[in-house]
Amino acid sequence: MMFALFMLVVLAVTGLIWLADSLFFRKKRVAVGKADPIWVEYSKSFFPVILVVFLIRSFIVEPFKIPSGSMMPTLLAGDFILVNKFNYGLRVPILNNTFIDVSHPKRGDVFVFHYPPDPSIDYIKRVVGLPGDKISYHDKQLYINGQKLDVNYVDDYEYTSAGLNMVYAKRYLEQLGDVKHNILIDDNSIITDFEAEVPPNSYFAMGDNRDNSKDSRYWGFVPEHNLVGRAFFIWWNFDSFSRVGTVIH
Repeated sequence: MMFALFMLVVLAVTGLIWLADSLFFRKKRVAVGKADPIWVEYSKSFFPVILVVFLIRSFIVEPFKIPSGSMMPTLLAGDFILVNKFNYGLRVPILNNTFIDVSHPKRGDVFVFHYPPDPSIDYIKRVVGLPGDKISYHDKQLYINGQKLDVNYVDDYEYTSAGLNMVYAKRYLEQLGDVKHNILIDDNSIITDFEAEVPPNSYFAMGDNRDNSKDSRYWGFVPEHNLVGRAFFIWWNFDSFSRVGTVIH
């Protein structure tokens, strides 16, 4: 959000300089044969470029970098991803109010949103609960509206946590709505059972790394107003080129 605000300020400043110069100052300068001041020259050069980038990032697609392992094994720390900005409706930049309604998050989507306790931070999780859903998590098993989700063991999964400790987890294939995706369960981690009903215009979000994710179980629901977009593509990873081009499910 802060970068979008920065771009909007730069766009406004360069645009106003270009407009004011075109309307009031350029004719006088041309009449006496003076060249454009450097600040006018730069503003005229950068304004159209910044405008195009701002429109693309605001309404079509925006890049993000994954900072943590809370969405492992679907997303790894260091993945650079693309987020579809029009899938959940076109929104006013910065204010984030929807002005064209397109569609709403579906169960199983991987989505980016403004973190409810601090909207200046962007989070990425998976949509688990839709408005009106009753969510419960018992013995590391997810239930939606009383129905236990199907999970099947895939293999053992090892990774190094942020504290450089080895974590030995198990990978399962989970069916969530129309989406089949992998999750990680660490049998040695203690997680408190949870029950909640999703309020109107809100979503329940969880990380795929179920025992290493601070999500709706800890800080509450994601309001519709906080939505940013749906993650769909990994376009870069400096540590693992094989991940480049992966479609996010």
